[in-house]
Amino acid sequence: MPESPASTSAAPGKSLPEKGLVPRLMSVDALRGFDMFWIICAEELVAALHKMSPNWLVNFVSTQLDHVEWEGVHFEDLIFPLFVFIMGVSSVFSLTKIIAREGRAAAIGRVVRRSVLMFVLGLIFYGGLSNHWPHMRLMGVLNRIALCYFFGGLAFCLLKPRALVGLAAGLLLGYWALMAWVPFPDVRPTPGGDSVITKENHPDKSTLNLASTTMIHGTYIQGVNLANYVDQKYLPGKPWDGTYDPEGILSTIPAVVTCLLGIFAGLFLMSENFCHTRKAAYLIGGGGALVLLGLLWGLEFPIIKKIWTSSYVLVAGGYSAIMLGVFYWVVDVMHFQWWCQPFVWMGMNSITIYVVSHLLDGFLGLSSRLVGGDVMDFFNARVQGLGDLLVAIVAMVLVFWFLNYLYRKKVFLRL
Repeated sequence: MPESPASTSAAPGKSLPEKGLVPRLMSVDALRGFDMFWIICAEELVAALHKMSPNWLVNFVSTQLDHVEWEGVHFEDLIFPLFVFIMGVSSVFSLTKIIAREGRAAAIGRVVRRSVLMFVLGLIFYGGLSNHWPHMRLMGVLNRIALCYFFGGLAFCLLKPRALVGLAAGLLLGYWALMAWVPFPDVRPTPGGDSVITKENHPDKSTLNLASTTMIHGTYIQGVNLANYVDQKYLPGKPWDGTYDPEGILSTIPAVVTCLLGIFAGLFLMSENFCHTRKAAYLIGGGGALVLLGLLWGLEFPIIKKIWTSSYVLVAGGYSAIMLGVFYWVVDVMHFQWWCQPFVWMGMNSITIYVVSHLLDGFLGLSSRLVGGDVMDFFNARVQGLGDLLVAIVAMVLVFWFLNYLYRKKVFLRL
């Protein structure tokens, strides 16, 4: 992963550096940690609260923490692109320092090395060699992060900002043109039958009619679109959704633009042409404009996370910019920082906590060993869901205790 731009900001009461210095932005680490919090801790907490008191507010939050099945977005669908966006922001600061200190070649070497290590970690994370071929997943969340960092980082090292803007626009428009106009075989087993191909109704590639000569184009149906067809035909290994992968081959193209949007935000934060309050305002206003543009484009090219449509890139990137602007203003401009320190711990070891939380039963499993079983049943018998809430809270405490320990010992996983 790219290094964090900083773990601290200017001291309270002092302004951020204006000239000649790269600002130290606690807000970026805090926002990354805030993003990871929803991945690591929030689901179990909300599920327990839903058992205790299924009121409209808890129901709403619970719904927002579920991915939409296909078209549209919930809050859960914005978490992954926010991480990729923040990665782009961080890359500007870390790679700029390396270029200034060691040269462009050293920065490119860092990008290549970290991308390869992250991709390999992704392969191990999803089972590695414990699964026999072809039951290995080659593409996943960590693998997509690696690819986005690789292409986004190389673009930043090799291209000027104006060329980066052209590249981002070209990738979004090019992906839309491919999805809308390139014909592909209708591989559904019974043409005119099921309009949707999912893991449930077509569990593997062997059920598809890959020899079909019926050509279609411009469809964005689940399992029946160009991005899914490319995965069905050419992605080796075991796709996550049965016949295709939500982190598949073709949809990686627009995902790189999500990283580039973060790079634009990072370049803007480094600019010396605007005061810090105006930077926050422009990030929030520009993010709102991106959301609106994405919603308008969504009328033609639907907002779909599982194929990372261009409209989805703009909507998710817009919300990411808004959140960055808010965090930047609160944390680094107003110096209201005491509340976000746990998020900083998490943000500075985001990959560590992601991997640890998903391997060996993670912190939730450890929490169950401490307060599960009869202890959990005791509290659940008195208030429905209270025992589950206790397990979730203890797991969250263990997460932040572990992160605080790493932070105090200055142990940070930077591949």
